[in-house]
Amino acid sequence: MKKFMGKNFLLNSEPARDLYHNYAAKLPIIDYHCHLNPREIAEDRKFSNITELWIGNPNDGGDHYKWRAMRSCGIHEKYITGDASDYEKFRAYAEAMPKLAGNPLYHWSHLELRRYFGWEGVLSPETCDEVWELAADKLAESEFSARSIITRSNVELICTTDDPADTLEYHDRLADAYERGEFKTRVLPAFRPDRAVNCEREGYADYIERLSEVSGVKIDSFDSLCDALSKRMDFFAQRGCRVSDHGMDTAVTFELAENRKQLDDTLAAALEGKPLTEKQIAAFKTALYCRLAAEYRRRGWVMQIHYGVLRNVNPVFWKTLGPDCGCDVICGRPSTYELAMLLGKITEESGLPRTIIYSINPADNAAVGALIGAFQQSEDGVPLVYQGSAWWFCDHKQGMREQMVSLANLSAIGCFPGMLTDSRSFVSYTRHEYFRRIFCDLVGEWIEYGELPADLDMAAQLVMDVCYNNIKRILDI
Repeated sequence: MKKFMGKNFLLNSEPARDLYHNYAAKLPIIDYHCHLNPREIAEDRKFSNITELWIGNPNDGGDHYKWRAMRSCGIHEKYITGDASDYEKFRAYAEAMPKLAGNPLYHWSHLELRRYFGWEGVLSPETCDEVWELAADKLAESEFSARSIITRSNVELICTTDDPADTLEYHDRLADAYERGEFKTRVLPAFRPDRAVNCEREGYADYIERLSEVSGVKIDSFDSLCDALSKRMDFFAQRGCRVSDHGMDTAVTFELAENRKQLDDTLAAALEGKPLTEKQIAAFKTALYCRLAAEYRRRGWVMQIHYGVLRNVNPVFWKTLGPDCGCDVICGRPSTYELAMLLGKITEESGLPRTIIYSINPADNAAVGALIGAFQQSEDGVPLVYQGSAWWFCDHKQGMREQMVSLANLSAIGCFPGMLTDSRSFVSYTRHEYFRRIFCDLVGEWIEYGELPADLDMAAQLVMDVCYNNIKRILDI
């Protein structure tokens, strides 16, 4: 019987252990998609207790993975997002832990306790107080500020998720700290224009007014909206932005506008708060995605597409807690057909930028693997379109392996861009360790079974590329 989460956790062969300990474990982290708050990094936030660090609340980017798991264990909302004390919330999470066997949270939580707090026990109701007190002592030390945690985690680059109307003032402060050598991790913005795209959403007119103000462009037509977004891209580019991100929701279908007037009329109706038809919404979004993609290609940016999520399905939690509270689910829209048609139209009009596609639905793995092969057209030796890592409901051991095996079957695993945290937590970098162990175990298994040659140099290069080198090439950094 193996030791619980010991040195060779998830590494089930000698090649896997060699690849992980001698190669993957030593590589810096490039976290090219996350939801860390740049203000908290710039201000070097300190955490009063482990609940602040781990669980949070709806007002400061709490961990909806943990909230969802706690609800699934029958824990009352008072002890999740309610008015219980921080200690009571941590105890509630500790009480949930024995029920979470097989859940990635069980592994992530124990990896975080080991790597950041040096505690190698098993979190449970019986050990709750021990961990609470140890964490309080550790968090009082200077090396547990936000920046110190990032530095300890060997993070080379962070790309946050930022709205086009953001001031990026905290990125400016972080850039200054990086230039002065005070902070050795680069923190760059990522351009996420969902609020400009989602013309059917409540509050759209107010958002466009804000976008108009910060861009200096009067937005009264489709072209002026595109111009405003282009100016904001210039602003982001001046601050080192290399990547965009789109959360394509279930309202996205492929539809071509009849003419420019139709797009102008749709925008005008949206700004007046009038209801829009599905055809109007689809045509507007299709046209705007095409224009944005052309801008990304011109700038050499990477376009990320996250799709397949149906958000905020619980109206009670939506009203009381707002978005990102653990009430999003897997959905079948937009379909592979719609996504393929959109990529085809972008290719026809301007050519695709480098693109990374993530589906939240594990059933889409093969479809995405096939889709990316239809749009490859390299001009510099670096592939154009990629399947992203197993995302959200899929970023567990089985989901990661299934995604990588599917990608290997249908494309080129050696070009895979690798892992990202997609997290709001400063101690989530252990997810890179988790991924690297799983990937090394997969490669080691192929070697053990004679499916790959026992060529350590070749296997090590594959591991280093997937864990680090590929994303540097893709982002051109």
